[in-house]
Amino acid sequence: MGGHLSQLTETDLLSILTGNPEALDVHLTLVERDISIDGHKVKVHCHCLTVDGNGRVQPQRLAEFMRNAVVDYAIPRSKVADAKLRDQKFNSTEAIAELVERAKRSFTDLAKTGEGGEMLLFLLAERFLQLPQILCKMDLKTDSRMHYHGADGVYAGVTSSGILKLYWGESKVYKSADSAIHDCLASLAPFLIEPEHEGAGRERDLMLLSDKADLTDPVLTDALRRYFDRSSVLSTRVQYCGIALVGFDAPFYPADNVQAVADEIVAASLDALTGWRAKIGARLLAEKLSDMEIQLFCIPLPSAEGFRSAFLKSMGLKSE
Repeated sequence: MGGHLSQLTETDLLSILTGNPEALDVHLTLVERDISIDGHKVKVHCHCLTVDGNGRVQPQRLAEFMRNAVVDYAIPRSKVADAKLRDQKFNSTEAIAELVERAKRSFTDLAKTGEGGEMLLFLLAERFLQLPQILCKMDLKTDSRMHYHGADGVYAGVTSSGILKLYWGESKVYKSADSAIHDCLASLAPFLIEPEHEGAGRERDLMLLSDKADLTDPVLTDALRRYFDRSSVLSTRVQYCGIALVGFDAPFYPADNVQAVADEIVAASLDALTGWRAKIGARLLAEKLSDMEIQLFCIPLPSAEGFRSAFLKSMGLKSE
């Protein structure tokens, strides 16, 4: 693509999405989507873990699926495109293999890491909601054992009228649903409701977006970055939204070596949704987020700790 692009369209953003959406269904079963809560602009989406043909729930398989998308998540799109071109030129996979190792090294081996939740949020944002990641935070880390300070990802959509919807990401995977919902929405709130000023929590990420946002194609990238240029009229056409993921222990998964019944897990998730919705609604009210558009994923798990351990194992990292 050449020339100059005045503003982005929905088609532009859809063209950069990564991965096969149907692969999600192998590991996650949709319980219900687009659940509304009266008085709020949130949309809640609930997935539980898929039961395989042997009646087993396989968190390790989910973790391995996540690991296989590590380059899409952790490496800027333009660098992936350059590596693919190099490999094509030399009939090799060397450049992509190098990016795989580089991507894996950017993750921390800390036992309490939240990076598995952040990566699952990425996969659901891109493959379920079709909202592409536009800022690759893992590439900004200077130390693999440190967490990047800022949103857990930045995603984007475009309305038919040309408004850029900027989705600030936040994820929490805890043992308790109450704690995950509380901390996730408390962490997300400053990005959405703080007044515009140089000390705002979102300011560093906005500066990074003006310099580091990456849509692969230079013309698309230039068009996106102008939304974050304060001297451009496009900077007035940005709407702040939220995208969040809460994962937590759920009692309705069977114990080890007990066969699971998929329909029973889905039914139990549906029953529990009433309580989760009430907790989400109360927290949105407390954080003054009722008027903000938020896409929120509820992921009941057999064990939050087990999910974290499976992710660290699949990445070849040892937990402490």
